[in-house]
Amino acid sequence: MLALAPAAAGIPLPCAARAATALRVLRSPGCGCCEGWAEHLRAAGFAVTVEDSSDLDAARRAAGVPEDLAGCHTGMTIDGRLVVEGHVPAFALRRFLDAPGNWRGIAVADMPIGSPGMEMPGTAPRAYTVYVFAADGRREPFARARGDRPA
Repeated sequence: MLALAPAAAGIPLPCAARAATALRVLRSPGCGCCEGWAEHLRAAGFAVTVEDSSDLDAARRAAGVPEDLAGCHTGMTIDGRLVVEGHVPAFALRRFLDAPGNWRGIAVADMPIGSPGMEMPGTAPRAYTVYVFAADGRREPFARARGDRPA
């Protein structure tokens, strides 16, 4: 028997669950790959709003993103508690949000070819690492991905 998640079955989610699946994302004006990533997350059930930012670096610093983990765009859960940096695939983001522990955020550094939003027709996606990071700069590998799937 197939069990549906509460939201898919039409049962309202508690406020905390809704906040964890809603993201506010800042990007450089007009960046198309950011919108591609947002569409990937929307297709996976996240509510994503994308806003242009004139100073993305300042937003990253304020969010506590380590400089070497900077990606293409910076997102936050609606409650402002957790950060999502770069082209993090939905499977990793969902797993992180289900049990964030003491981590401040999750990140994919740079813009890996084939990651969600960075697909290139005719080019195989490359494997990349998804990291979690703490407010004090500590970080550790969280998942390996290829395209939008676990590697």
